[in-house]
Amino acid sequence: MDIQVLGTLGVRDDGVSITPTAPKARRVLALLALRADTAVPVPALIEELWADRPPRSARTTLQTYVLQIRELITTALEANGNRSVTAKDVLATHPGGYQLNSGDGHSDVWEFERLAGLGYRAMDAGDHQRAARVLREALALWHGAPFADVEPGPQLEIEARRLQESKLCALDQRIEADLRLGRHRELLSELTVLVSKYRTHENLHGQFMVALQRSGRRSEALDVYRRLRNTFVRELGLEPSPALSRLQHSILLATPHQTPSAQRPAVSRLAPLAS
Repeated sequence: MDIQVLGTLGVRDDGVSITPTAPKARRVLALLALRADTAVPVPALIEELWADRPPRSARTTLQTYVLQIRELITTALEANGNRSVTAKDVLATHPGGYQLNSGDGHSDVWEFERLAGLGYRAMDAGDHQRAARVLREALALWHGAPFADVEPGPQLEIEARRLQESKLCALDQRIEADLRLGRHRELLSELTVLVSKYRTHENLHGQFMVALQRSGRRSEALDVYRRLRNTFVRELGLEPSPALSRLQHSILLATPHQTPSAQRPAVSRLAPLAS
């Protein structure tokens, strides 16, 4: 089974889609696919569908959505000539829940998490070349927001935020690896977009400041700090972290031939992400 949730939802059995078109059935499959090979409790699925106001028929209606997905699985199995497995084997009923069995298939979330972990370990080992390459591979698995074509309920909203935060961590580390490799000029256009999108993310602003300074654009690097500080004070009632303030100070004192240390500021407080 091939599972894709880092973008539009796609679940296929040997290339044949089992993704329903009905919105709530898609929501059920999205949650089952994200947690493939793990039983998802019925209360979690009911909460996903109806939040804190489920109808009296919630369990019966959920069973209807499960049957719709199983019908699509049956069609896919027949199209692939697979008679040794049934739809109930693929989408199994467990005590108190349902489980989508991947059959040792592929999940873009699993692959992203595997590659990101390799990238983090490479960073810790000082292998910045490998870290940049592996983290770039991990980020290439993303094709949009998680479950981009699914109207999410409470469970999927939480999972989407978790995945977006994981993506942002991987992106932060990949940019850091590229900075360590001296690719500051190549990063300028990307960081210009990122600091506009994440207006209060200190690490990204710090990385942008370093990239600008190393590119001989010290005044612009200082402008980045001033804009961030104004946003912090106006919107959050906070000052930037001491680490970012030290970076700004080092840029102020640097001569035209000096650049800030390659070691990124250890920002201890990440402000909330912009929406």
